[in-house]
Amino acid sequence: MNHILVPIGSNENASNTLQYAIDFAKELSAQVFVFRAYKVLSKAGTLININDILERETNLYLKSIISNVDTKGVSVKMISAKGGTIESIHSVKSELGVDLIVVGPRSNSIKEEVFLGSTSGSIVKQTEIPVLIVPENYKFIPFKVVLTAFKSGKLDKPGVLTPLQLIKKFFNSKINLLLVKTPDYKIEDLTVDDSLKAIQNTFNTSENVTTFQGVLEHFQSNNPDLLCVFRRKRGFFQKLWEKNTVLKSEFHCSIPLLILSGRQ
Repeated sequence: MNHILVPIGSNENASNTLQYAIDFAKELSAQVFVFRAYKVLSKAGTLININDILERETNLYLKSIISNVDTKGVSVKMISAKGGTIESIHSVKSELGVDLIVVGPRSNSIKEEVFLGSTSGSIVKQTEIPVLIVPENYKFIPFKVVLTAFKSGKLDKPGVLTPLQLIKKFFNSKINLLLVKTPDYKIEDLTVDDSLKAIQNTFNTSENVTTFQGVLEHFQSNNPDLLCVFRRKRGFFQKLWEKNTVLKSEFHCSIPLLILSGRQ
């Protein structure tokens, strides 16, 4: 894992999210790219270049966020991108390569009832890049136990588990697998991919209406430092395929949440 992208929104938790990403990157000897997109504006009848002003203000904002953290010797670079957030992330991935996105759950939302804001939700929904969602005001600690929950043991493509494999390697993490058998399961869902078996420390099954309910049932007994799930149309974040925002009443997580690219 070489490049970690940190999209910065307009909230008080931005510096904390960046600090978490830096602390995490230091353990992996990775680079951090602080990212913020600004929309293109056109204003007829003026000599002022509005886009130049927006770019300058965006860079000043990123510099102010970086000045509030301890870089700890980690390479931290700024990226201000003209255009939409998702399109810009895709461009950055094409040009630089992005191995992981670290983001706060509510990058721009101030609504207390929201767990995943529209920006963070759209990143999860509309990119194939692994995403690590860091709770507000959460400080980095090495991952001792990772609870990895899924409703299908099939993996669609190679490399899906790379972030999880690296976490196990660098932190000597205990990987606990939880296969949740939901009412709409298929027989092939119960077959666990060999690459998952290769990193597991424990394996359990559960029968629940949703994967999230399975996680809630087994959360306390596992006491994880990290929850890992897969991005799938028929999976943990099924509601994200209907909308970007996720309310706390639908789902919430008090520890970092790693979402791997397992889209079906």
